[in-house]
Amino acid sequence: MQLSAHFSLAEMITSETAARRGIDNTPEAQVISNLQRLCTVLEEVRSLVGRPIRVSSGYRSPALNKAIGGSPRSAHTLGLAVDINVTGLAPSELARRIMDSEVMFDQLILEYDQWVHFGLSTQVPRRQVLTIRRGSGYLPGLV
Repeated sequence: MQLSAHFSLAEMITSETAARRGIDNTPEAQVISNLQRLCTVLEEVRSLVGRPIRVSSGYRSPALNKAIGGSPRSAHTLGLAVDINVTGLAPSELARRIMDSEVMFDQLILEYDQWVHFGLSTQVPRRQVLTIRRGSGYLPGLV
């Protein structure tokens, strides 16, 4: 099932951890609706950077989220967050381009200089930008 022009449901729910541990990562209808909204905004990010976006983690069922040690309040469990990279673009540059654009987001986190967490909200978007590095915790802005 295509969620948008360049993103499929399969890539948004694929998880090596779920497959390895036999965890069902099938989303409910409301989550699929959220994923469609998320993918529509990811299309804007794709246009912004002019390159395909690689999804490393999209939807996580509550069981999968717990298995990987995710926050109990993670937007991933609602289908409203995704961890992404773009080949040939440093995660810090990807985050900066999104931050400096008109693309609406709730939370943008540069995580360990390895990937970008991009999240939406059901509320008014905060446009919160954070950086997390090992041993430092969350820091405001892009550091």
